[in-house]
Amino acid sequence: MSTAPADSHDVIQVRGARENNLKNVSVDLPKRRLCVFTGVSGSGKSSLVFGTIAAESRRLINETYTAFLQSFMPSSGRPDVDRLENLSAAIVLDQERMGANARSTVGTATDAYAMLRIVFSRLGTPHVGGAGAFSFNLPDGMCPRCEGMGQVSDIDVDRLVDRDRSLNEGAITVPNFAVDSWYWQVMAHSGFLDPDKRLADYTEQEWEDFLHRPATKVKTGSQTLTYEGLVVKVRRLFLAKDRESMQAHIRAFVDRAVVFTDCPDCGGSRLNAAALSSRIDGLSIADCSAMQISDLAAFVRRIGDPSVAPLLQNLRALLDSLVEIGLGYLSLDRPSGTLSGGEAQRVKMVRHLGSSLTDVTYVFDEPTVGLHPHDIQRMNELLLRLRDKGNTVLVVEHKPEVIAIADHVVDLGPGAGTAGGEVQYSGDVAGLRASDTLTGRHLSHRVALKETVRAPTGRISIEGASRHNLRDVSVDIPTGVLTVVTGVAGSGKSSLIHGHLPGREGVVVADQSPIRGSRRSNPATYTGLLGPIRTAFAKANGVKAALFSANSEGACPRCNGIGLVYTDLAMMAGVASVCEGCEGRRYTPEVLTHKLRGKDISEVLAMPVDEAYSFFPSGAPHTLLGRLQDVGLGYLRLGQPLNTLSGGERQRLKLAVHMAEKGATYVLDEPTTGLHLADVDQLLALLDRLVDAGNTVVVIEHHQAVMAHADWLVDLGPGGGHDGGRVVFTGTPAELVEKGDTLTAQHLRRYVDGPR
Repeated sequence: MSTAPADSHDVIQVRGARENNLKNVSVDLPKRRLCVFTGVSGSGKSSLVFGTIAAESRRLINETYTAFLQSFMPSSGRPDVDRLENLSAAIVLDQERMGANARSTVGTATDAYAMLRIVFSRLGTPHVGGAGAFSFNLPDGMCPRCEGMGQVSDIDVDRLVDRDRSLNEGAITVPNFAVDSWYWQVMAHSGFLDPDKRLADYTEQEWEDFLHRPATKVKTGSQTLTYEGLVVKVRRLFLAKDRESMQAHIRAFVDRAVVFTDCPDCGGSRLNAAALSSRIDGLSIADCSAMQISDLAAFVRRIGDPSVAPLLQNLRALLDSLVEIGLGYLSLDRPSGTLSGGEAQRVKMVRHLGSSLTDVTYVFDEPTVGLHPHDIQRMNELLLRLRDKGNTVLVVEHKPEVIAIADHVVDLGPGAGTAGGEVQYSGDVAGLRASDTLTGRHLSHRVALKETVRAPTGRISIEGASRHNLRDVSVDIPTGVLTVVTGVAGSGKSSLIHGHLPGREGVVVADQSPIRGSRRSNPATYTGLLGPIRTAFAKANGVKAALFSANSEGACPRCNGIGLVYTDLAMMAGVASVCEGCEGRRYTPEVLTHKLRGKDISEVLAMPVDEAYSFFPSGAPHTLLGRLQDVGLGYLRLGQPLNTLSGGERQRLKLAVHMAEKGATYVLDEPTTGLHLADVDQLLALLDRLVDAGNTVVVIEHHQAVMAHADWLVDLGPGGGHDGGRVVFTGTPAELVEKGDTLTAQHLRRYVDGPR
């Protein structure tokens, strides 16, 4: 029997990929297989998988639409690659946080809530109309008081004033209301208040006038002014504005002064009284949304009405998938914006597990982020299930447990940045183990338990913690040592640490959240490195430092110092092209004539940190660059836009900025994200240096190498959601391995006893 020509397209052929740091990469990837991409952080994995293969697949699909429709789609240029053959439609499941829109919840994002609304509109008693009557995003169903947000904002008056002072003594602590300022004068001279009277002594009427009096015309001398109460004015001046457009100090004030409380009318459920009155088996739709998904799945299974049987079947399958993927501890009313990157990726994954599509390319970015070793096994099963349905699964990953199940591995390297971008190995896992690549050598590498652990210098106490699923947890975090907080997904680690340590004196949090800043922001601007570099250029050339800023005088006038020109093609998708004026260098030709040791400013900003470290042999730049090397970012270019950094890179950049602060408590959230097995050793050495310099380091982490290296462990569990929220072990890693019976203990024991 002859094979049809169609059967010959069984590999994706990449030829001559040069995106970012890729050096003319050519590789064949088997289709309908699980292919894992490995290599140190910055070696080019994402450039190959996301920047080349997925980007071109998306671009080609977009090109099948009319020019009119394309104009509404995000524009993307063609990746720098000679040829890509046999691509199939790519679905990218990345760790981008889900939109922080306050109206988006786990229920709305997965369609589970939409299905639940239909079930309630058919079976709920009393009957209250169609499915729209149960939607908090439609006028039919939303609570009128909070407009479906579930929360109302209130102003904490004690964040606006000091009641022990008079107006003349500066009682108002709101920005721009200092004594003698214009706003202050209007209040003090209004005639309603005695400027010398302490606020604490105000009569009820004075207090009402001071805080809540609506806009009133007041005559003072020859002037007519408009007086309004302080709360009224603060609402108008600050709360009506978009938070993102505020100056940093105003934003900080608003975040302090405005408190959000559950709406008193709907109790935080977002729905109106009619929607809340309709029940199935005694439960309202809000009760169902607030339930843990694993409990809701059991409740839905008990509903057996034939009139909605097909819908119930779909809803059950969806809820079961969420449980199976390890998200059974969430509830449908959980706001999407509060999910971690790993949780967001898994919620997106659920949409595809039940899909009948086949021959699709699924692209994952470290799907094990935020997963305990216990949960990684389940994730592996899901990846294999997607493959077995006839799909091509491409995974960027560092964990040996995931690499072990791959059909095919592509290892990039040998180093990061300019030292990477080449294929080191392409083949099966056995071949990778035998190869002399960095990844091959580290696959069975284990970090041993410490012979002796450090003694704590004191403790930070957390008492009665009950945020989210925590059950009145009291625990001491030892100071002066390396503490690792661990436990399965949803066990309460973040709630315990992020809910109770930040805000205390000397606590520095370095997490993976996006760094505020535009496409102009880069490591040099973010770390403050650009200042001393500009000063060095100004000194060497006898000109002013402002010339060397691409955001002010030295900027190329054609692209305003961005290096790219964005062209709107009206009915076609807009394009970004390199500015012809400065050829992407961002500065005017005059600025580029000024050199420092033979290099112009754009050449210095194009240097990787490692090269710049040698170029600036002393002073502030040398120290700062050394810190960037310490956190494993030696390969980043000084001028690389921050929005191109991964979550792990952003966290390490924040850590580098904070490292100068002595005697601090550092809180790190999964710092091994994006790190190759070989880089984890470097991270452990850095954590040791921080502790040895007199700091306290608290790490939320699942990586067994970090657990094994800790001085002290706090293990939460025993499970996730309402099966978690308790401290199930505190002690040294050796004690956990010797006598612990938690899930963490089982996996750490296996890790420590594993291949050497």
